[in-house]
Amino acid sequence: MKQRKQAYGNKNLIGKNVEALRKEQGISQKDFIARLQLAGLDVNPTSYSKLEGQIRSATDKELFIIAKTLRVKMDELFISSETDNA
Repeated sequence: MKQRKQAYGNKNLIGKNVEALRKEQGISQKDFIARLQLAGLDVNPTSYSKLEGQIRSATDKELFIIAKTLRVKMDELFISSETDNA
């Protein structure tokens, strides 16, 4: 999978974790966007990329559908899968 070209922003808390969970499950960004759209989330690739990059905020509907699509609890979107001593 491709490496991120830009640094992460600070507009949401979940972007890095959603990206990590998606990649752990072996899902490409393109396929994940298609799954989100099938689940009823009106999101385009640019908007979704900005969400993962923490460049824009996430709505409650997005949080719900992303968690459901990844088959995780919503709070898992906020818990870093990386070792973090912060």
